[in-house]
Amino acid sequence: FNRVDLLSCCFLRFDDIKEGDVVRHEGKRSDGYLEHIFKHAAKELFGMDVKEITYKALKNKDFQEVTLEKDGETVLRFAAAYGFRNIQNMVLKLKKGKFLYHFVEVLACPGGCLNGKGQAQTEDGKPDRALLAQMEEVYAAIPVRLPETNLHVQKVYQDWLQGMDSRKVQETLHTTHSAVTQTTSSLDIKW
Repeated sequence: FNRVDLLSCCFLRFDDIKEGDVVRHEGKRSDGYLEHIFKHAAKELFGMDVKEITYKALKNKDFQEVTLEKDGETVLRFAAAYGFRNIQNMVLKLKKGKFLYHFVEVLACPGGCLNGKGQAQTEDGKPDRALLAQMEEVYAAIPVRLPETNLHVQKVYQDWLQGMDSRKVQETLHTTHSAVTQTTSSLDIKW
């Protein structure tokens, strides 16, 4: 698929939340929206209601894949690439045309946002695995609120975008992608 409606995925906290109320997106950690977008795409594109997704670690725990199969064929292929080493490998594969994912969640911190610099680390700068596990447990206990159930998101669609399937939604929130021809500019990034 080459069109994704991202507004409902981006306005998670665009709500009248009382002080002290915290909500989160679907997913087991503080990482991005891969799980929510995967479930949403499975339902919208293929009519499949996915309850649980399974991450498959590829080269390392910070490069994982999620797939959806229908009638024995893989119809969705998502990846999560965390840390600059995995991002660099992803870019190289993209350049070679060997990166066949419909969606990629990219985070600079190895292990995701909870493992970012200054987060769950000991005084000597090494990861504090016990603290990280505790933070993941606390995060998982926060209630989930799906962006598409948010009344303010629905109001934005109705008032500003003229409905869910309007031309304005297509023009504002959707895009198409096409392959870029190889350039020989000296400004190309060499990884």
